[in-house]
Amino acid sequence: MTTAPIRTNRFPIFRVIALTGLALSVFAQGTDSASRFEVADVHTSARRDATEASGGLMRGGRYLLRHATILDLVRTAYGVDPNQVLGGPNWLDLDRFDIRAKVPAGTTATTVKPLLQALLAERFGLVAHRDTKPVQSWALTAGKHPLLRRSDGSGESGCRAKQSDDLVNLTCRCVTMAEFVSILRSGDGGVWYYLNDNLVVDQTGLKGAWDFDLKYSARWNTVVAGTSIVSLFDAIDKLGLKLDPSMVPTPVVVVDRVDRIPTPNSADADQAFPPLPAEFDVAEVKRNSPDYYGSDGFQWRGGGLVEVRGVTLKWLIATAWGVTEETIVNAPRFMDSDHWDIVAKAPEDAIAVDAPGDFDAIFPMLKTLLEDRFRLAAHLEDRPLPGLVMTAPKPKLKRADPNSRTGCREGLATLTKVDPRSVNPTAARLLTCTNVSMPYLASHLRFLASGYVHSDVLDETGLDGGWDFTLSFSKARQLQANNPGGNNPGGNNPGSEDAPDPNGALSVQEAMEKQLGLKLATRKRPVPVLVIDRIEETPSGN
Repeated sequence: MTTAPIRTNRFPIFRVIALTGLALSVFAQGTDSASRFEVADVHTSARRDATEASGGLMRGGRYLLRHATILDLVRTAYGVDPNQVLGGPNWLDLDRFDIRAKVPAGTTATTVKPLLQALLAERFGLVAHRDTKPVQSWALTAGKHPLLRRSDGSGESGCRAKQSDDLVNLTCRCVTMAEFVSILRSGDGGVWYYLNDNLVVDQTGLKGAWDFDLKYSARWNTVVAGTSIVSLFDAIDKLGLKLDPSMVPTPVVVVDRVDRIPTPNSADADQAFPPLPAEFDVAEVKRNSPDYYGSDGFQWRGGGLVEVRGVTLKWLIATAWGVTEETIVNAPRFMDSDHWDIVAKAPEDAIAVDAPGDFDAIFPMLKTLLEDRFRLAAHLEDRPLPGLVMTAPKPKLKRADPNSRTGCREGLATLTKVDPRSVNPTAARLLTCTNVSMPYLASHLRFLASGYVHSDVLDETGLDGGWDFTLSFSKARQLQANNPGGNNPGGNNPGSEDAPDPNGALSVQEAMEKQLGLKLATRKRPVPVLVIDRIEETPSGN
């Protein structure tokens, strides 16, 4: 049993994202130098494994934003959520860019926004305006007799979660409805019910602070069929409240026009940005204690300290090079069996002013550390290995509106309380894709179906144009949990076929064939791999 505070913001393991906000202050887009970056470099992102934007940080007089789509850039510049950006071309959430810019002294996370707006107008030809339009949202309302207790203001305010078995007990004290709505959208609240991709608005009309308790199923632990589910919606109903889908008039940013290719960088852009540090100031590497169970990804500990615990060398190398562990070849057995702890001090230039840190800046330092301490030498190449090929023997896809926005998202296209992932817990993944081409699907499957597909899929469907579809399947670990001792779904051979799962878990290969009429088969072909040329089992001394 664990107890943890509920926070309204949570950073994922590898990415520190300072991108969203609900404030809709209007920023003037003046032409004076104070409303522009001193100099800016814009280029296409090189890291192919990035599936979300990172950065939005200011460090050493520079602003860094990586792997950002135009949608990310617009929502960051205008301080809105993704669902509050309307209009624009169908590729708005497709291409990714890295931005480096010099900021005037004293620039903050708020005052940088008009600078980014000006950059988008100048470099991408962005024309956008603010408006108010109905947006699909979750609305929290109250019945006649809500079962909440008026708070007397004593004790610590906020919500705390106590997890026991497959249930979460949420205890909230001295919490306003506005704060509760924010908690519902946080990583510890409604994210497990996929509320975080959509707005949640308070329409209860309840003023002041309240005390109440919620008990609902912890979706992330629900991996077998037959599990009794108490949904978040059911738990809220028991409080005399309702959480229902609704079209809510919402401040939005409408993209009128934007160019897909930015104007070239100025001649002095490269000289303006010397390379960031590629080494830690100091680092301690030691074997993980046998008493420590599990592993922790990179975490900022303050003062430039970064820590990782209980991880393998293979995981560290995959993270540093931006590949999957399954595409690392010539790896000695100890790379999988030995576990390590690292505590390192990042240089000052890697410490952000307005956020814990920038993990993209850590990866080159990790690479150098591994090369130095473990005498690691590795290189990337294509090798003929078993890889996945996608064909369309009996396609069951719907032709897309060519003007609809391209992309795939977790969850249904429309908000509903009857989510098939709750009705059938073994199908814990549900993708909704709009205006997606087959080459797009083939190249993104390793991100969309993590655990099953470990490199790009070769598209041999012969299907042109964009398509709409939904795909429901089980997480890879669900097949492993329901089939102990069985094959790893995917494993080093992503096309391997597993015996039918007795608990109804469905692999992505089976789901694609049954639901989409697409087939994934294994064929030997050139596959990008990271080759380990040399590595020592014991690192040099600290």
